[in-house]
Amino acid sequence: MKTHSIENKLKALPDDLKREASDFIDFLIVRKKYEKTSTQFEFTWKGGLSELKSKYSSVDLQHQSMEWR
Repeated sequence: MKTHSIENKLKALPDDLKREASDFIDFLIVRKKYEKTSTQFEFTWKGGLSELKSKYSSVDLQHQSMEWR
């Protein structure tokens, strides 16, 4: 889309809608930056609790999690 076309559309809006359009444009910019910086989740914590494996069973953890609710 051409810039002058967007400018003409913005000029045609009343002031309150110009502010709303500006806010929406800011939102789109932030969203795009987030998409660029967002990466796939990394499991850096993997194995972090391995020393507890011999101490607790999955059933023990399931029962404990029920108490937390």
